[in-house]
Amino acid sequence: MAWIVLVVSGVLEAVWATALGRTAGFSRLTPSIVFVVGLVLSMVGLAYAMRSLPTGTAYAVWVGIGAALTVAYAMLSGDEAASPLKIVLLLGVVGCVVGLKVLS
Repeated sequence: MAWIVLVVSGVLEAVWATALGRTAGFSRLTPSIVFVVGLVLSMVGLAYAMRSLPTGTAYAVWVGIGAALTVAYAMLSGDEAASPLKIVLLLGVVGCVVGLKVLS
């Protein structure tokens, strides 16, 4: 159960990071609300997962999922340029996250 919560929390990290970029300094209400709700839920999920998973592993997986999804979404939405090298590097991050799960 902790791994499922951790993955969902990593997805929520990507949600709040993306929303933060769209708040325009917290002057836009909807992205600001999405940011706060996503941040709180992401942190609560990370804290829950860390009850039974090692801190370093849980944090690395959480950050890896959030970072990879944030960049992937930015590339898909056209906010960031995509390149074959970036995609390979993102796959490397995902591979490392999977590796941490397998070794746990």
